Amino acid sequence: MKEITVVAAIIIDTEHRILATQRGYGAFKDYWEFPGGKVEAGETLEQALRREIREELAADIIVDRHYDSLTHTYEERALTVHLHFFLCHLAAGSHLTFLEHEAARWLTKEHLLDVDWLPADKELVSSLGKKL
Repeated sequence: MKEITVVAAIIIDTEHRILATQRGYGAFKDYWEFPGGKVEAGETLEQALRREIREELAADIIVDRHYDSLTHTYEERALTVHLHFFLCHLAAGSHLTFLEHEAARWLTKEHLLDVDWLPADKELVSSLGKKL
């Protein structure tokens, strides 16, 4: 079983909405996720998150704090993912440009379950609305 470490940004805007992005590629194409990606050798979790957001969204973020971590196994892909979620907001003057996603939506906590989340992210989403 392959194992990877992944970081994800729970980006919250000034209206307290949360950014969800729709995957445009791969085995989970069309599922929704929190933007982020794999941690590379020598990176801290926060460094990896900032890099991934620049690569995916052409934006700079402020990492406010670690929110939660979980481990999810995709049996069909023989893959275990160690996920680390961080609460974030866009840096002043930064704007989103979607470079890798099919779509994006700003969701209120009441509408977080309106999209079809990746299985690993769905574990977190069900409790997120209650805690924010």
